[in-house]
Amino acid sequence: MQLGRLHHVAIICADYAVSKRFYADVLGLRVVAENYRAARNSYKLDLALPDGSQIELFSFPDAPSRPTRPEAQGLRHLAFEVADVEAAAGELAARGVAVEPLRTDEYTGRRFTFFADPDGLPLELYEAEPPAAPEALP
Repeated sequence: MQLGRLHHVAIICADYAVSKRFYADVLGLRVVAENYRAARNSYKLDLALPDGSQIELFSFPDAPSRPTRPEAQGLRHLAFEVADVEAAAGELAARGVAVEPLRTDEYTGRRFTFFADPDGLPLELYEAEPPAAPEALP
């Protein structure tokens, strides 16, 4: 088996309208499809990042809260790559999103920070690798 790339991540939210606004308007993800499934009393919203990977946002009645502290087993966080983590964190803060102080990855030297979605799901901004310098012509 050869995996190609991450296709999607599924998230169950507590308040569909609040989470839809957060992911589509605050984070700027493109809405691909939105469906209401009456038999399950559930919405499913497909959101896309520029590379084509997606987030599936679900609402289910009476879904239990996610345990957060201490960290529970399972998905730890979802990370988004950005060109400039400081600028992206500033944009989030300007939109009223609490963002942790910037840190530097001790192994890669790249900067990152964490914030949370409306349900407290940990989200990360991770700085992209700088573009390679163009090779000098002989």
